[in-house]
Amino acid sequence: MNTHGTVYDAIVIGAGAGGLSAAARLVAAGRKVLVVESLGRVGGRASSEQIDGFTVNIGAIAIERGGVFEETFGLLNVPLDIREPSPATVFLIDGKVINVAKGGWGMLLGTFTRQAAKIGSKFADARAGDLPEAKMSTREWLSQYTKNDTVHAIFRNLCAAIFAANDDEVPARAFLTYFAVKGAFKRFGFCPRGTVGLWNDLADGIRRAGGDIWLDAPVMALHTQDGLATGVTVTRGGVATRVQARTVISNIGPRATVDLPGGDAFGADYIQLARTAPRPSANIVINFATQQRLVDVPGLVTFGKTRRLCNMGELTATCPELAPAGWYQYVAYAVPRPAIGDFDEKTEIEASLQDLRDEFPGFAQARMLSVRVMRDGWPAQRSCAGFDMPQTTPLANLWHVGDAVKDYGDGGTQACAYTGREAARQAEAHLDSARAVVAA
Repeated sequence: MNTHGTVYDAIVIGAGAGGLSAAARLVAAGRKVLVVESLGRVGGRASSEQIDGFTVNIGAIAIERGGVFEETFGLLNVPLDIREPSPATVFLIDGKVINVAKGGWGMLLGTFTRQAAKIGSKFADARAGDLPEAKMSTREWLSQYTKNDTVHAIFRNLCAAIFAANDDEVPARAFLTYFAVKGAFKRFGFCPRGTVGLWNDLADGIRRAGGDIWLDAPVMALHTQDGLATGVTVTRGGVATRVQARTVISNIGPRATVDLPGGDAFGADYIQLARTAPRPSANIVINFATQQRLVDVPGLVTFGKTRRLCNMGELTATCPELAPAGWYQYVAYAVPRPAIGDFDEKTEIEASLQDLRDEFPGFAQARMLSVRVMRDGWPAQRSCAGFDMPQTTPLANLWHVGDAVKDYGDGGTQACAYTGREAARQAEAHLDSARAVVAA
């Protein structure tokens, strides 16, 4: 086994949204950082691939403007190359496009239930800190105020679109925290080079600031001593190399982290927690193209009554370079029942495709690019909102980032960037403390 000569301030395991965000902040602060990634590209489950001349996104497509994510790019003077659609989001219900930006929740819900004002008041209560108890699902909470099928379908599809789970799986407290308290997902855009273009930009910025990124470099073991992580063994170019570090940040999820050789250092109780507490959720991502536009909406469309389909975006409305000339490219998201737990893939995919056929007769002539079921070891979310673990671990200098340790009720790429910021802060504090002890 080789031993790498550099002792890094931080090793980041995994080049997903959380890992790259943490690395960017640390190199911006002047720290020596190494990112190791098992794949041959950055981005993790929010990346892109080429299919027959189309740039097809693997997971996330909508990247939020403002907040921690954009701030992270700014720290390294990396432009955030996204184009914002206008309107950003609409609803498509019974064949009618409803732009909620013009009337808000009250206008949308008031079309279907007399209880719209009462439901709206509960959003105001949530903003004031009055939230449901943690075990109540979004469906149970909503059922207190309305039995209207369309309203329930809207809330189900909002849960599915943001959290990759059904309304009976997402806690109402998490749903209201996201939509009422955090006020999230109001401004977003698409990258004209595919989502991977953003991660490539950030990775280049990390390298320019002195950081190292190793691709095709899976971590084979975690090394610890006296309650601290001391480094990892990485296979790179077929050679096992041991790399030392003062701190470690993991972007591969708590379960995969404790399952690494050497993970027994976390202790039996924590290992059990990491294997059972997160609740991975699944979705079905359908990429297709047509030569006739299905719906004239540049942003994301959220649906009403559907079997599994929750939302869809036509990427070429803002980013025509993603597809060959003459093609309109779409990505549709569906969430199986259940999303947390086992399901029959064939049945769930067919239900999702039937929704598209029902909503858009022109879908019958679509060119299918890919159907990706994100589940198990490659889930849509490593843990559904409301069931996340803490970022801290029993190893005082090792922290998690990503979508299994989100802030309560958070979601999306912004949530992963937030975990990156918090882990970087913790790592900096640890490094400063260790330096102070040595100086003394």
